[in-house]
Amino acid sequence: MSRRRGIMSDRFKEEIAKELGFYDTVQKEGWGAIRSRDAGNMVKRAIELAQQQMSK
Repeated sequence: MSRRRGIMSDRFKEEIAKELGFYDTVQKEGWGAIRSRDAGNMVKRAIELAQQQMSK
């Protein structure tokens, strides 16, 4: 089974991780080390930002 290609760029994910406060974990251990709650919050924040952009 192949991995799906991500929609968010790595830079965008890093910015959100910094904003949410778990970027240090990403730097030390990679994306696989973040908690599922943090991943969910990251997606939620990305959706909020996308909606803000669409409303402008």
